[in-house]
Amino acid sequence: MFAKLFTWWNTSTLGTSFTLWRKGARLVGTDEQGNRYYEEAGSSLPGSEGTRPRRWVVYHGIAEASRVPSDWHGWLHHTFDEAPTVAPLTRRAFEKDHLPNMTGTPLAYHPKGSLALADGPKNVNDDYEAWSPENV
Repeated sequence: MFAKLFTWWNTSTLGTSFTLWRKGARLVGTDEQGNRYYEEAGSSLPGSEGTRPRRWVVYHGIAEASRVPSDWHGWLHHTFDEAPTVAPLTRRAFEKDHLPNMTGTPLAYHPKGSLALADGPKNVNDDYEAWSPENV
């Protein structure tokens, strides 16, 4: 019970659950990561055609915005009227699977010469060639 009061970074809190209940939010769908998406029953956000219903995501696990897939992101921001459960986006051949943000983890990208590499920085000057103007 107390964990749900204070662990806002790891799923929803009692306050979030209360807000969803008070606004009459309905569950619209879930994504492949287990995140749940809700939409307010009424309308409260001002928009171009009057008011729009407010939309929420309740993360399954760590609350990290990069874990929201692009189709649900578009729905959350009212880019798409229909939820991906009703009108899924067509996936193109060149699109890659969603990858979470690895910044700050051991799996983060570290370019050649990075001080964060386990074996220390490499000589980054081996492929560097200074530019000099030709007509000077």
